[in-house]
Order: sequence, then structure tokens, then C-alpha cells
Amino acid sequence: MQNIILTVHLILALLMIGVVLLQRSEGGGLGMGSSGGAGGGGGVMTGRQAANALSKATWVLGAGFLLTSITLTVLAARDAGESSVLDRLGVGNQPAQSQTQDNSDLPSVDLTPPPAQNDAPMTPPAAE
Repeated sequence: MQNIILTVHLILALLMIGVVLLQRSEGGGLGMGSSGGAGGGGGVMTGRQAANALSKATWVLGAGFLLTSITLTVLAARDAGESSVLDRLGVGNQPAQSQTQDNSDLPSVDLTPPPAQNDAPMTPPAAE
């Protein structure tokens, strides 16, 4: 179910990008036709009719995109339930004893600093 809605969502996004790019902007952009209406006269749609149709198509595609977004969010929240991703992977639920048993094959490493010799300070000597 989610795959079908996600596919429709992606198709709507691509169509909406295309329709928005076809619309005339104030600076001309990738708009259809020239500023003189339907170029050459005798077109099926005038410039104003095309703008209205593209505007309506943008609204319809935007509404569909919003609807599929909300649907995908609801489906994802329903599938998530009360558990987190870490709970599903089993991270953090293991007791400390099992973690130390799992690491028993690794060699032990002493991470304490070496003792100071002759009560010398831990700082290096000053350069002369």
C-alpha cells in the first residue's frame, strides 16, 4: 500500500515541477508562447486561458501532493507503533553482562597512564 502511494506521490511531484516550469513568470521564465497571446493567432487556447488551465492544474497537483504526503505520514506513524528504530535493532536492550561476554575474545588493554618516574611532573621539560 505504501509503495503505491509513494509512487503516486513521486509522479505528482514530477508533474507539479513540470507544470510550474511551464507557467509564465514576471520575468518570462520558461513560459509558453510569446507575450502577444497565442503566437501567430488561431491557437486553441489564448495566453490567458493557458495560464488559467496551468494554474488550476498546479492547484490540483498540489492538493494531491499534500494528500499523499499526509497519507504517507499517517501510514508511517501507524507502522511505527510504540517502538523506536533502536528497539527494533536490539541496540541498548542488552544487559551489561552479555556485552562483556561478547567481548571476551578481545585482548584486554590497560588504558591507565604510566606512573611518573622519580616524582617527576607529568609536563614535559621547558625548552632551553
